[in-house]
Amino acid sequence: MPYALSVLTDRPFEDALTRTRAALEEYGFGVLTEIDIAETLAAKTGATIPAQVILGACRPPLALDALRTEPGIGLLLPCNVVVRESDDRVLVEAMDPEVMVQVTGNEELHGVADDARARLEAALTSITA
Repeated sequence: MPYALSVLTDRPFEDALTRTRAALEEYGFGVLTEIDIAETLAAKTGATIPAQVILGACRPPLALDALRTEPGIGLLLPCNVVVRESDDRVLVEAMDPEVMVQVTGNEELHGVADDARARLEAALTSITA
């Protein structure tokens, strides 16, 4: 089951991260959480991994619709967007909102998933523009 929408960019990591935050905002998402996973793992385990930040993105009207349709959907919210170094490029990935429908089996979530997917795809595309 494919679960990610993604784009690759040649931009430096910090620039790609900044552009990702701005693109999410432009398409109606706020960033509720931000986890620098590389920094966290280095501090907690001493491990070194390439730069990687997880952004917890949310569009409140979509989250509300999803929660009204499927009260347990909070387990799959917010939409995670990951910005990470990959070789000499930066990969930006978002969880495909269609996963909400697949995991829950609730077909009534298609409207929310389709709207969120269209917005996330547009945001990701704009990062490489």
